[in-house]
Amino acid sequence: MTDGSHESRDQVPSRQRRRFPGISSRAYEHPADRSALVALRKLSGFDTVFKALSGLLPERSLRLLFLSDSVRVSDAQFSHLNDMLRDACYILDLEKVPPMYVSQNPQPNAMCIGLDEPIIVVTTGLVELLDEEEMRAVVGHEVGHALSGHAVYRTILLFLTNLALKVAWIPLGNVAIMAIVTALREWFRKSELSADRAGLLVGQDLRASMRGLMKIAGGNHLHEMNVDAFLAQADEYEKAGDLRDSVLKILNVLPRSHPFTTVRAAELKKWSETRDHQRIMDGHYPRRDEDKDTSVTDAFKESASHYADSVRSSKDPLMKLVGDIAGGAGDLGGKLRDKFTGAGGGSSSSSKGARAAGGDATDGSQGPRRPEDPEGPSGPGAAGS
Repeated sequence: MTDGSHESRDQVPSRQRRRFPGISSRAYEHPADRSALVALRKLSGFDTVFKALSGLLPERSLRLLFLSDSVRVSDAQFSHLNDMLRDACYILDLEKVPPMYVSQNPQPNAMCIGLDEPIIVVTTGLVELLDEEEMRAVVGHEVGHALSGHAVYRTILLFLTNLALKVAWIPLGNVAIMAIVTALREWFRKSELSADRAGLLVGQDLRASMRGLMKIAGGNHLHEMNVDAFLAQADEYEKAGDLRDSVLKILNVLPRSHPFTTVRAAELKKWSETRDHQRIMDGHYPRRDEDKDTSVTDAFKESASHYADSVRSSKDPLMKLVGDIAGGAGDLGGKLRDKFTGAGGGSSSSSKGARAAGGDATDGSQGPRRPEDPEGPSGPGAAGS
């Protein structure tokens, strides 16, 4: 099933792909995905809203809508996508193959939704944009969402986003809803990083995953693009500017359901080089039958460790400042003033004092950087999730 015989041989060599029997979604889930979901569940009123919506959402209507106005993938329709879907479920050992639909929409996108059972939807824009191996990574991305149970929260996010628009005219009517929508979006952006990892485990071709993300950003012009240059953009984005730029980055990403494509590409490449990824490929990974014995405390510690390492290694001006403050380097007022005004360290008394104490007030250095913690495992998807 995974010998690649149905692929275009002039694009990709026929090859055997590794399979991961009984793999738990913990193997590829990004620590930020898990911790954001825990934070979401602790949001005041979320449990009440979730329970109410679970009974009210028109899931049956949603399924009928796709059945009546999209093309269901099968051996008879979009058979190459059906092969990829079955392969992805086989590789990640997902027992039941979810229904998959192709929907007419020029916008490249994909999603996994549903409360009782997940369904996968890809747009014609995405199918036409990606080649076989790029599309395989996207299908694996969506199957990863299904295995992780992300479809439920994605469905609620879609519903609440539409609801917030409808009640926006009521004074304060959408404040509570938007609070939950904002928290859901924060979690969902993190869940995309997990699903990107799942896509890599299915496609087992990092360059194809990179190309797919690059095409989502720049269209079908591969001859005009370069993966290394694309990844360099992510590095420039992370470390560019001062605190004002850091704030703008946060404001830019808040309305989005997905992280920026350059950031996703950089995160995926970084994970592909970790020991955790190699261990999965060697057959050493958490199993589903062990999930019930998983320690919640250990998961919290892992997430906390990941965030601490992220702050220490980040090149973003705001994260470097947070690291400085956490490390007790310099005074907060002086640092904020210098960062926001762009002042260089020599003239201010605060920076002199900091240097006298053994550190430069504007130097975010925290000593030797450690490689990213090989989080409990987690990986592309397309514009969709």
